Amino acid sequence: MGLSVPMSIPVSGAALRAGVLEVVVLGGHLLLYPTGVCQEKLATGPLTPRGAAARRSRPPVLLLHGFTDNRSVFVLLRRALGADGLRHVEAYNYSLLTRDLRVTARHLARHVEELCARTGQDQVDLVGHSLGGLIGRYYVQRLGGDARVRTLVTLGTPHSGTLVAPFMDAHPLVRQMRPGSAVLTELADPAPGCATRCVAFWSEFDTLMSPVGTARIEHADLLVENVQVTGIGHLALPAHPTVIAAVRRALDGLGSLPVERRGAESVA
Repeated sequence: MGLSVPMSIPVSGAALRAGVLEVVVLGGHLLLYPTGVCQEKLATGPLTPRGAAARRSRPPVLLLHGFTDNRSVFVLLRRALGADGLRHVEAYNYSLLTRDLRVTARHLARHVEELCARTGQDQVDLVGHSLGGLIGRYYVQRLGGDARVRTLVTLGTPHSGTLVAPFMDAHPLVRQMRPGSAVLTELADPAPGCATRCVAFWSEFDTLMSPVGTARIEHADLLVENVQVTGIGHLALPAHPTVIAAVRRALDGLGSLPVERRGAESVA
């Protein structure tokens, strides 16, 4: 089940602007990368009464980075999501030595339980960039995470697998992101009753997604909203103001998404 929503910025010269933006974002991210290598230090004391009351109004958000990346990719998104003080926002670094996203999904499950206990909340929202989205989705669909995850937002995640960079097939995580992999086959299996709302952002200028559109979620049992963005590449997805604003709206939304009985196809 899915609803597709197009969202675009002006398209004239979009490919060129997307390429330039990717270079700019890459440069900024390389500067910030060392700041996100270590796992963030989490507050161990109780929230202040005022802070606790505010953060109870919305589930905490956990951010999941992509392949070979770290939490520094979410500097702007994290700031925006936590700006009003109504939600607790954290970023989770999984190991760069990870060789199986299913193992990381199990580690994520434990981290979510700890986050719920620490914040006094029953549910969380997950936002995953690239591989991080697959880890979050595996947790939701295959490890019972839909009981804990209210909304899963994915940014440029190869839900149907990507064929880009065949020279990297030696890495087991890359093989898991290939079409037809064992992991993607598991995710294509039925998931009746999955309660998590899924919002998948994709762009035709995301050069790491091959074929174009593989970052859409197409699954009959999931409540899905596929959101197409134009003129934005892979690296810019978690940093672009247009996407950040849309992610915030998705997490602030009330009630259920309308659902259509058709394939999850984005409309340009």
